Order: sequence, then structure tokens, then C-alpha cells
Amino acid sequence: MNQYKRSERVRSQMLRDIQTIFEEDFAGSGALVTFTDVEVTDDLRYARVYYTVLGDEEQKEKAARRLKNIRRRVQAQVGRMLKIRTMPEISFRFDASLERGLRVSRLIEELSRERNDKEENKDS
Repeated sequence: MNQYKRSERVRSQMLRDIQTIFEEDFAGSGALVTFTDVEVTDDLRYARVYYTVLGDEEQKEKAARRLKNIRRRVQAQVGRMLKIRTMPEISFRFDASLERGLRVSRLIEELSRERNDKEENKDS
């Protein structure tokens, strides 16, 4: 049987709970916010919640402000859901990995198209 650290169990449960809270309570906020990961320290004092936003820069800034404003409320709700003695202090961090991945995919597609165009021109 695998032995998981308590922080890992708390991490995965926090991610599920935060997603549930946002689906139920904050769905009409405008921007599409997706939570990608949670990092919890081994002592369970701090938790970084990573998120992405599908939209333009204005929507990303709006989402960051909203998350900052509701951080304590979300933390309290997650604490009630987790039923642990000490709730980790939550901080929200923007996760740019999705954007980087999309950018890399676009570059690869461009290079592939250019290569195909060059090969077609050689054959002509």
C-alpha cells in the first residue's frame, strides 16, 4: 500500500474543493478561471493555488483582483470542507504554463508549415 504524505492528500482535496466552490459560487464572474494545481507545504501552513484564465489581459487582471479580494472567504470555505485543525493560508498564483504550451504549439505548427512549403517549392 502506498504511503502518501498528509500534505499531498490535503493538496488534492483542496484542489477539488476550490474547483467546487468556484463552480457553485463564482460562476457568473465573467472570466473563465481554471485551477491547475495546489502546492501545500509539509507543515500545512501555506498553500499556493495556481490558476489560468482564458481571455485577454483585462480579464486576467480582473480575475487576479477578484481572487485577491475573496481569498479569505475561499480559505474559510475550504477549511470547513477539509475539516482540519489548521487551514493552510491560501495565495493565488497565475499559471502561465498553458499559455506557454499554446505558444510553443503555434510555433511548431508554423515551422512545420514553412518546411512543407519549402519542400513543395523544391518539388515544383
